[in-house]
Amino acid sequence: MQNKIDTLLALRQQALQGGGIDRQKKRHKSGRLNARERIELLLDDGSFEEFDLFKTHRCTQFGMEQKQFPGDGVITGYGTIDGRLIYVFSQDFTVVGGSLSETHAEKICKVMDMALKNGAPIIGLNDSGGARIQEGIESLAGYAEIFQRNVMCSGVIPQLSAIMGPCAGGAVYSPALTDFTLMVREHSYMFLTGPKVVKTVTHEDVDVETLGGAEVHTTRSGVAHLAVDNERMAISALQQLLSYLPQNNMVPPPIKETDDPPARNITQLNGLIPSDSNRPYDMKHIIELITDDGIFFEIQPDYAQNIIIGFAHFNGIAVGLVANQPNHMAGVLDNNSSIKGARFVRCCDAFNIPIVTLVDVPGFMPGTVQEYGGIIRNGAKILYAYAEATVPKVTITTRKAYGGAYCVMSSKHLRGDINYAWPSAEIAVMGAKGAVELLYGKEIANDQQLMQEKETHYNETFATPYAAAQRGYIDDVILPERTRLRICKALTMLADKHDTNPPRKHGNIPL
Repeated sequence: MQNKIDTLLALRQQALQGGGIDRQKKRHKSGRLNARERIELLLDDGSFEEFDLFKTHRCTQFGMEQKQFPGDGVITGYGTIDGRLIYVFSQDFTVVGGSLSETHAEKICKVMDMALKNGAPIIGLNDSGGARIQEGIESLAGYAEIFQRNVMCSGVIPQLSAIMGPCAGGAVYSPALTDFTLMVREHSYMFLTGPKVVKTVTHEDVDVETLGGAEVHTTRSGVAHLAVDNERMAISALQQLLSYLPQNNMVPPPIKETDDPPARNITQLNGLIPSDSNRPYDMKHIIELITDDGIFFEIQPDYAQNIIIGFAHFNGIAVGLVANQPNHMAGVLDNNSSIKGARFVRCCDAFNIPIVTLVDVPGFMPGTVQEYGGIIRNGAKILYAYAEATVPKVTITTRKAYGGAYCVMSSKHLRGDINYAWPSAEIAVMGAKGAVELLYGKEIANDQQLMQEKETHYNETFATPYAAAQRGYIDDVILPERTRLRICKALTMLADKHDTNPPRKHGNIPL
């Protein structure tokens, strides 16, 4: 028996070395962690239980039968984060470049199936050169099997992806199908076709960083949600993100203990809105003042900055927070911000996370660029997302809420549960200047004083919160300093809210 135990221990030691000690050391020299170190950092100490440690590929072509590595380039299993059950896979670049083989895919599929059956989040740590070319169709089939599971898990269990190195070709679609994707600056990249193919087809000279680096995908494409400076920060971000998410779509997010009193008065808010309605201010300052302990976990902070999305707590209750940003493009809704907001709202709704919306929006961005880019279709996405959402929805209008943008930003008409406004709110079809020009045209031509009088009358009559409050579209006009208390009380009141949509296979969101 001892001989068999010794054999087991030797095989296990071999498997734990991945592609070998030399390759592991080379990774460290380049500033990267190895696949097992990433899991150890991510999970609670001693909680990891591994699957398929000894699984190897079956390929016998191109000399692959001579390259057998136990585990076949991916480490899979389960453990805990803050005591919560989590499933994980971590690709090992030291084994054939982390390339995906048939058996590599089988390991990932197994852990995804277990996560789905047991209703627990799954985290993927991606570091792979892509499909294992030596296996041909088996590798492609493996990717498709993973994609199918990504779709089946979507909206049922949280799926998080961290891109720790290369992620190219078909490999990019699995992270794209997950709920949140993080990237590491200068170490990770994502693209469908690499620089060599791009050069051949389009004659462009481009390097991997310019083509698909972290900055590209968090500032221009919107593919990734966060970029961090190193792998340890990426793992910390995954842990923080998970703290706002439930285990699955059948339970609420965890409650976080806080000493921050709900009734905390915030007098700074009373003087925060500029007297000139065309002057910008930073909506993030409001967010930091009203949330528990001033903590806000922002998502996609560098993409479509005219809308802010992220997670926070109010009296320990996790919420998804959506806010227009007057400090960037006046907070106007355009194609990118509409898509960004819509996807986040749907994610919150899928996982029972209440949505708090802070509104200061002058409308939708005009012009041919936006119209040709599909602003009608894309604006309809955020409208659809709010209208479909059945979670508690609390909306605060701080200043402007004009036209169609008023409608789509969680208005009472889209089943907003609690809609408050500050005294500074301007809720109307459009701003005073444009309205007066349309209404009075020739009458005010060349008469600046009359125009000013008409604008003042319009503002006092229409561009106030009281016209909407008279009709019940605003539940109350509140003191800014009491905003935190009113949100906390509303969320507590709505804790047992139950709302439904008509029976259907699924809606047809204007994609």
